[in-house]
Amino acid sequence: MRFLRQHKFTLLFLAVLVFCSVMVIRQMEWTRSRKELKHVELREAMILLQTGGYTNEASKLYFRLWSDLAKLSDKQLLEDWQRAVVLVDPSPSLYQPSNTIYSFYWDVRREMERRADRHIEKARKLAAEEK
Repeated sequence: MRFLRQHKFTLLFLAVLVFCSVMVIRQMEWTRSRKELKHVELREAMILLQTGGYTNEASKLYFRLWSDLAKLSDKQLLEDWQRAVVLVDPSPSLYQPSNTIYSFYWDVRREMERRADRHIEKARKLAAEEK
């Protein structure tokens, strides 16, 4: 009891600090998950509009998605690729410039290839440092 009375302000400060830290982490996670949900909602809306014949509206959503490609995590990029690959014929011989899903698929694929090159370069630099 004596220890608690002597250090009550220090312990109270530590408790408030831990509480605030937990709240900040929860807020960051909530914001990140909300951004992911917004991206998925945009992607699915673009697919729905394109398959429904609303190409002008689908193009608007496509450009919004396209501008965010570089900011996406590798996991989100892979999910986008998996979702688009089942909807299009990825053969380059069947070029479909008016199909936003097709364009989105190729943009996602290019971004994945660009990142793969960057990961390989990073791994090679790490290997070179070991010598």
